[in-house]
Order: sequence, then structure tokens, then C-alpha cells
Amino acid sequence: MNVAEAMTPRSDVVTVELPGTRDDVLEYLQERSFSSVPVVKETDEGETYRGLISRDDLIENPDEDQLAILMREVATTTQDATVEEVAALMLEEGTRRVPVVDGRLEGIVTVTDVVRAIADGDADGDTEVGELASRDVNTVYVETPLTVAERELFYANLPYAIVLDEEGEMDGVLTEVDIIDVAQVVEGEDDTGGSIADEDDDWMWEGIKSVGHSYIPTRNVRIPSAPVEEFMTGDVVTVTERKTARDVARTMLRHDIEQVPLVQGDELVGVVRDVNLLEALR
Repeated sequence: MNVAEAMTPRSDVVTVELPGTRDDVLEYLQERSFSSVPVVKETDEGETYRGLISRDDLIENPDEDQLAILMREVATTTQDATVEEVAALMLEEGTRRVPVVDGRLEGIVTVTDVVRAIADGDADGDTEVGELASRDVNTVYVETPLTVAERELFYANLPYAIVLDEEGEMDGVLTEVDIIDVAQVVEGEDDTGGSIADEDDDWMWEGIKSVGHSYIPTRNVRIPSAPVEEFMTGDVVTVTERKTARDVARTMLRHDIEQVPLVQGDELVGVVRDVNLLEALR
């Protein structure tokens, strides 16, 4: 399967145009739940692709306003590249979205596009996920305050945590999406109160906080301090080691999730993330 068959075409891709400002990007990162936005420029010869701007670019340059300075060059692919080739590129670059470019922007291909190709049988999905799963599992205690759990996810640089009960057994799954659903953004307040981070507080979410598919601009964020068990997903979808990448890809798409706990009987033995499935194409 070629990238042309898997990608989102240019007609459906939201872009920002030079010259522009960071506010132009924030609209899409926040309101439309995008992780990054391609940058284009109109010339006498037509539209040209110039780069990509993501939430990380805004975080790393909090005082910069101009898109021309904020944007960066990223790896690109072409329509005739194979899904296997773009999956390898995503793994090597550590990215979830790759612009499809041939002089001009022709589309965007994402991790989800590759997972869908695996699920549909358009890319190799015969590898058993026991060979692909991560055996290092990010966990959090069921009674942990959500404020602390958010920091644990942030410092682990992972979008999930398996929730463990008092016996150390899996009791649920907490994702960054669960956190953002109950977080309240507060901007421009002098008296932040005890439950909101002060400007120099380690608990503060600076710039733009990545949460699953969602990204929000913040100055301060109020997060409930109630236990994780009040916000986690208790009805957990799991898979076993003998399931194939295709089986798990279909499970992820059906349940709209990006990671699935791997179990042997009742024992948690790993986690399969969507990016792990890309390894099946190497």
C-alpha cells in the first residue's frame, strides 16, 4: 500500500499561512485537537510547503510570535512511498505525523493511518503482539490524587498509566484524555488559589500541554485533586500475546484507544501502544 492510499489529502488538511502568528496556530491546536499544523506560503507560482509547527515549538519559544521563526523543517515523504517506509520514518524520527510533499503539500499521513492500513490488511499485521509489546509499564496507584498522577504521566512522557489497586492488580487505565476532560484552564488571575499552580510552581502546565489527541494553551490549569479512581476507565480492554498486530489494530480503532494492556491470564505483562504496531512493518 502506498502513502497516497493511506494519507489525508491536501483538500482535508488544515494549514496556517505565512506570514502569520502563534495565535493562528493555537486555534487549531486547541479547538480542533491537532498536534501540529503544516505551514504554507502563497507565491506567484502557487502554494508552497514551508514546514511544520507543533505544540513543542510553541513551548520552546514562549516569547516568539512569528510563524516564520517558530516553524521547523521535518522529515517528509511522498505519495509513492510505501506504508512500510513511512512507518519506519515515524519510528526513526519519533513523530506521529509526516507531511506528504512533492514541491507542494499533498497531504498528511499519521500513525492512525498506518494502524488502519494494518487493520484493513493493506500492510503486514501477522506478527504476534507478544513480540511488539513494551514490557515496561507505566503505573499509578488507584488512590493517587489526579494532580500527582498528571505529573507522573508528564515526567514519564507517556499518554497513559495502568491503575493498580491495593494488591497491585490492574484496576483501570488513566489517560491524558481523562485528565483534560476534567481540567479547567485559568488565565490572567492574580490570586490562583491553592489548587492552581503559581507561575514558579512545578505543577504548572506551561505553554501548551499535550493530552492524547488534544492540545490546549495554558497559563495555569486547575486539576481536581480527587483520587485517580474517580477519573480512570474501569472497563479495560485487554489483549493476549498470541493476538496479531492486525487483531490489535482493529481493537484500537473499534474502541478509539491508543494503547492496550497485555495480559497472561489475570496477570499484566506489558502494554501494546499504536506505535508498537508499526514495528510489525519493519
